[in-house]
Amino acid sequence: MNAGDIQGLGLSALSRFAQSSIADTLKLRKPVEKLLYRSSKAGFQLASASARLFKPSAGKGKQRLSHSSNNGLFDLSLNDEQQMMRDSLQRFATDTVRPQAHDADAAARCPEALRLQAQELGLALYAVPEALGGVASESSVVTQLLAAEDLAHGDFSLAAALLAPMSVANALTRWGSERQQAAYLPAFAEDTPPLATIAVTEPTVLFDPSRLSTKARHDKSSFVLNGEKSLVIGGANAELLLIAAELDGQPQVFIVPAGTEGLRFQEDPAMGMKAAETVKLQLDNVVLPTDALLGEGELDYQAFIDFGYLAWCALATGTAQAVLDYVVPYVNEREAFGEPISHRQGVAFMVSDMAIEVEAMRIMTWRAGALAEAGKPFHREIYLARLLCAEKAMQIGTNGVQLLGGHGFTKEHPVERWYRDLRAVAIAHGGLHL
Repeated sequence: MNAGDIQGLGLSALSRFAQSSIADTLKLRKPVEKLLYRSSKAGFQLASASARLFKPSAGKGKQRLSHSSNNGLFDLSLNDEQQMMRDSLQRFATDTVRPQAHDADAAARCPEALRLQAQELGLALYAVPEALGGVASESSVVTQLLAAEDLAHGDFSLAAALLAPMSVANALTRWGSERQQAAYLPAFAEDTPPLATIAVTEPTVLFDPSRLSTKARHDKSSFVLNGEKSLVIGGANAELLLIAAELDGQPQVFIVPAGTEGLRFQEDPAMGMKAAETVKLQLDNVVLPTDALLGEGELDYQAFIDFGYLAWCALATGTAQAVLDYVVPYVNEREAFGEPISHRQGVAFMVSDMAIEVEAMRIMTWRAGALAEAGKPFHREIYLARLLCAEKAMQIGTNGVQLLGGHGFTKEHPVERWYRDLRAVAIAHGGLHL
């Protein structure tokens, strides 16, 4: 069976599903129809992302997603839509993301083919309101959190790269003004959504996102930005950036299209997250119009940062689970002195501790996400979750390398890569946004 036959069977199955009553029951008709449309056109598209022009659409009013309704209880069960999405993403992470992770890390880039495959999943559609071409009718923080966790189970670095555009769309949906939403959000519902990213972190010792060295000042009818950002995910290829800078003593976020004069990118090699293509961003007298201020005064900057922490915690949980899933069969199969090394108390206790820590990371992250989705304060919960994830993710990565011994120190096994990636959780600020 050739690739065309496989594609034909897939399209046929999608078409039958779109016509069935199940699609309505699971509230998946629109996403499936969009996926069917995109898939049918995939073989005929040739896009030039760098030439994208963001144009305002017809005014449809400021779009805000309603908060999910619940009875106030913390419910860990998944609905049918979330379970179906998880099944799909877990297969994608296992069959598509992980096999490409080693070469992507070595090449320090996210494969374009993988990016196109991820676009077909339609993740960005869940961040764009229906009125602007997406499928979002209410806040879907938990659903996106689960997506981040599942993708990171395939590979941390690639997951971050694939989620960056959705992060920008989320921020625009949550705080963008009517004019900003009309100009930028429809593009994220297109067949080839724009590459976009968020720049908050700076190359400063003990960086605090509330104390920014990047400055913005008023200049007649414009803003002028100067400063430096580091660990900007996919910054060199981004078509749209959200950049944090201090304005009048307060941190703010600015919408900056790629190609704006004064933006300069340079390579910024890091020990981990290589496939995320992190770069350093220099801002030299970058002039922006007054409507470039995200939310035009309505931005909750602390919440903006907290939604980013939520994403990093989800990625950490997914990759920590991957480490655990990898070492368990290894210690059960690896023999020393005539028996599996898992029979040794030191090994068994270490693996048990890893399992407990992963579950703690997951529960605390899900709890914060559930509160955020319901529109309730979640700063305390995500602060505690981030402290736990930053500490335990690094510990789990270290233990994974230790349990594999010499194998854990070689690139033949993925644990050393996951260890390097998990170190980023403690220092990453912004960059992603659920």
